[in-house]
Amino acid sequence: MFNKGDKVSVLDDAVDGVVLSIKDGVVTIETTDGFVMNYNAGELIKIGESANLMEGIKGININEIKKEKEIPKPRSFVKEKKDKNELPVPEFDLHIEKLVPNKRGMSNYDILTLQAETAQRHIEFAIRNRIPKIVFIHGVGEGILKAELDFLLGRYDNIVFQDANYQKYGQGATEVYFKQNK
Repeated sequence: MFNKGDKVSVLDDAVDGVVLSIKDGVVTIETTDGFVMNYNAGELIKIGESANLMEGIKGININEIKKEKEIPKPRSFVKEKKDKNELPVPEFDLHIEKLVPNKRGMSNYDILTLQAETAQRHIEFAIRNRIPKIVFIHGVGEGILKAELDFLLGRYDNIVFQDANYQKYGQGATEVYFKQNK
């Protein structure tokens, strides 16, 4: 079926090569990358000039087999257009794992208080430094942290907030805009 020097392709993998030897149904090939590999004769097909002969056999379509072996192209996603001068928006993750090295021994009240105080520090910092927008990542969970964050943000007059970009953050983030007097 195969002869030394035949160009072959592996059916279940994206590997092509040249036959080096055949012994007891095991075909040794050298791949195009220079590796020597062994395959059963049933796992290989001849490629090149002999591929046209294979198309005549009932039930085998070489083009279909080659299409299956192709590596799919990655899907493209629409990205947000950004100005060259636009600075990246500061993101603050309020998950407790990001705030303390070990939460063992902390009650839920302690955790929520620390998260709220951290958010308040970032808000005060943004106001002092005239940062126009920040994003708090709070996660979805039961919504307790989001409710606390909404309450905290509602106490400021010069702040507008909304859910952050769903494509980028999912449902677990809030975008905060600071109205600034010029």
